[in-house]
Amino acid sequence: MLFSSITKFIRSKAYSRLWNLTKKVHAADIAAVMARLFPNERITLFQVIYSHDVEKAADVLAELEPDIAADLLIKAQLSPREMVEIFRHIDSDDLVSILDHLPEDVSEKVRSLMAPKRSEEVRELLAYGEETAGHIMSTDFYVLHQDTTVSDAITAIQLSREVESGFYLYVVDDEGKLVGVVSLKQLILNPPSTKLKDIMNPHVISATVDMDQEEVARMVSAYNLVAIPVVDHEGKLKGVITVDDIIDIIEEEAAENLLKMAGLEEVDRITTPPVKSIKRRLPWLYVNLITAAIVASVISLFKGTIQKYALIAAFMPITGLVGNAGIQSIAVMVRELALGELTWENARKALFKEIAVAMGNALGLGIVVSILGYLTTGKPVIGLILFLVLVGDMFIAAVAGTLIPIIWKKIGLDPAFGPGTFLTMLTDAVGYLLLFGLATLLIGHLM
Repeated sequence: MLFSSITKFIRSKAYSRLWNLTKKVHAADIAAVMARLFPNERITLFQVIYSHDVEKAADVLAELEPDIAADLLIKAQLSPREMVEIFRHIDSDDLVSILDHLPEDVSEKVRSLMAPKRSEEVRELLAYGEETAGHIMSTDFYVLHQDTTVSDAITAIQLSREVESGFYLYVVDDEGKLVGVVSLKQLILNPPSTKLKDIMNPHVISATVDMDQEEVARMVSAYNLVAIPVVDHEGKLKGVITVDDIIDIIEEEAAENLLKMAGLEEVDRITTPPVKSIKRRLPWLYVNLITAAIVASVISLFKGTIQKYALIAAFMPITGLVGNAGIQSIAVMVRELALGELTWENARKALFKEIAVAMGNALGLGIVVSILGYLTTGKPVIGLILFLVLVGDMFIAAVAGTLIPIIWKKIGLDPAFGPGTFLTMLTDAVGYLLLFGLATLLIGHLM
């Protein structure tokens, strides 16, 4: 309903009605609509909002994917000074993500126009590697010295500006090192003269600035946190990551892994120009072409067998079934690796489990396929060949589906990117080798 109303007002150029509608809508809902609009419609909607309420426009930008937000700012032809005006209303961690996607010269100009303190905050965050805790952390949080009293702490919080993380008060020592955490509830329940060091929890779960964002997400999930502090290697408190950022990370990584399973390293949307989509997809299709050529070369080895007994080629699709089983193993392994539950050290247990599952599936499928092969051809040996092909190929699929993602991870590659294609090539090649190889050996029984 919202999407159709917005598109109707945009196309009819009813901009006053468009603003009257969107000013009452949450920024997240507007951002969801923007992601579905065509680029020119997205620009129009943003310009209407920006012309009436800069802060609302900033809220919408913060809810958009960073690449979309950056692209929108450029295509809306906002000047660096106008961008700075918008960025005043965006938290530093969200701002850094947008600046990452702006052209370098524009990003530098924008930072030069910012207030010195804000510019320095952004510069520090940008200095950390992408997808690290330091890059996505917020520098807006409650932090006080351990000798501060409860009364002074409450006063400091009341006088402070709004911060992104209002869940905890972090406690530091003279050197700025994180030594404890106090909940706001504790401040209310303790006497005013009590010092923070006497009521703080000294066992603080924290992330380091160079920790991968996926590892941070696992920690927050494992310990049921709503925020996690970020420290440098000396233990000094540098920032905080809140649960809303963690949710964004989980969604981002899940979408990224899904795309990588399909051979896409970058996000490809329905509004992405066709030329860009071709550039992103074609290289991986060339890899698929190479793997297909390898499988075809295996088949060509048995052209004599196929000529003598062409019906055997009708059973080639069973390798696709095995490939799907292998993809299931890969999906499980990629998930376990992402959660940190699978390592090189416990890979043996995972391998034995997947082999056991594969053999159970092979037995169940093999019996059905062998019966169908016998009923189709009237030859028991066909059923035997199909059974052996399924058992042998399923074994290979289990081993490859388990080990390929682990090996990818071990050598520093993303386990979500590419294993499926190589596994399919392997199961197809081995399946055809078994199918036609066994047929060649038993050709006398088939004629």
